[in-house]
Amino acid sequence: MTAPATPHILVVEDDREISALVARYLRGNDCRVTLAGDGREMDKALSEGRIDLIVLDLMLPGDDGLTLCRRLRETSQIPILILTAKSEEVDRILGLELGADDYLAKPFNPRELLARIRAILRRVGAEAPDTDERKRLHFAGWTLDISLRQLLSPEGARVSITGAEFDLLHALCLRPGRVLSRDQLLDLTQGRAAGPFERSIDVLVSRIRQKIERDTRNPEYIRTIRSGGYLFTPEVTRS
Repeated sequence: MTAPATPHILVVEDDREISALVARYLRGNDCRVTLAGDGREMDKALSEGRIDLIVLDLMLPGDDGLTLCRRLRETSQIPILILTAKSEEVDRILGLELGADDYLAKPFNPRELLARIRAILRRVGAEAPDTDERKRLHFAGWTLDISLRQLLSPEGARVSITGAEFDLLHALCLRPGRVLSRDQLLDLTQGRAAGPFERSIDVLVSRIRQKIERDTRNPEYIRTIRSGGYLFTPEVTRS
């Protein structure tokens, strides 16, 4: 599955000047754009057609962006890029913890927003680069289905996982037994669109641990290496 040629982007932003600027730029770069000013309008847009990615401002009237992000992740895996003020680091971290795929601080350059949107859509819809990665990776009873972008528990149940979590776990599975720095993981999962916010990797690792580790206080599959990064310990096989 490849990224859509004309992606449909839902921009949830109550500042009309910002939303108009974003819409104009994205439409000028082969994107279809729908605007929403709050959670009610967002829900209406989602009910009316396919949305490929949501640009979600955190400061909204009514339910704020964090509340909407949490609610979206309960029912959907649509990629989410959150917009935050530079001073809102705590909200930025919470947004990533709740399942957002990326963030961008205001004020921002529309060109960077477009680059981040395209990077997320490539990650979500990219075709596997070779036949060895088109099927499944197995570790400690768990299964990562590459073609379907799914995580299956040892019991065979599908476990909810965001696009960003999947990409990080995939990168780790392809490099078992290697210590990978946060910079390396950022580059492997986000490429040139990655910002300097290394904490985002820590947030994603924490979320993945909550899904696959038996004891998150003493993780055995994804180990933290002091001053090094992370080490994926299980043996990985393919099928």
